[in-house]
Amino acid sequence: MTMTDQQRATGSVATFGSGGAEPYAEALRRNDSVELILERTTGSDASSLMMDVARWNSEADHVDLTLLRSATGPLLDIGCGPGRMVQAALDVGLEVLGIDVSPTAIAIARESGLPVELCSVFEPVQGEGAWQTVLLVDGNIGIGGDVPALLQRCMELVALDGEIVVELHADRDMNSIYTGRLVGADGGQSESFPWAQIGLNAMVEVADELDLRVRQAWELGGRTFCRLARTR
Repeated sequence: MTMTDQQRATGSVATFGSGGAEPYAEALRRNDSVELILERTTGSDASSLMMDVARWNSEADHVDLTLLRSATGPLLDIGCGPGRMVQAALDVGLEVLGIDVSPTAIAIARESGLPVELCSVFEPVQGEGAWQTVLLVDGNIGIGGDVPALLQRCMELVALDGEIVVELHADRDMNSIYTGRLVGADGGQSESFPWAQIGLNAMVEVADELDLRVRQAWELGGRTFCRLARTR
């Protein structure tokens, strides 16, 4: 399942954790160690993924800071949530903007005085074509359930000599598109939304089709990342 241009424009596709019982928004506001379950609602694979909300609300860790210290600003954090990486980018001296579709996440970030905007990556974003680094971490490469479409949009946002930094699935061969929903600790569910997961080997193939190349790939603290740049 992929997101069409018309669906993006009309907002007819639910986004991560929205709608229904809003378990994502509730978990962010509780700001405790609650975990959410990302549960597949399509496909033969009935697996689920535990998501640690406390980490999103906490300060950046060593892995986050290592990534940001090697990045160049200005930096755009797509799917910034309550602003962990935005705050960390400021702390290491980067010019940064975070964007997210969750009003609750953006409200929390603004309460901390962080530079964030409530918008989708598929809507107009300030500074288009001038960002030196576009960041897709914490699973945000899954936004929209269409990795090529998301990367194409990121190419419109990033400068010609800039980079797209992506956090990947640990399974190098992972390349999965599905519909999922978030389930909270109390059983409350979000609406279903399109999502994707991708590993390094699959990312190399997708990047090549988009005239992108994997400039660097690395693992740190049990997480996997890559830097994408234009081939020309």
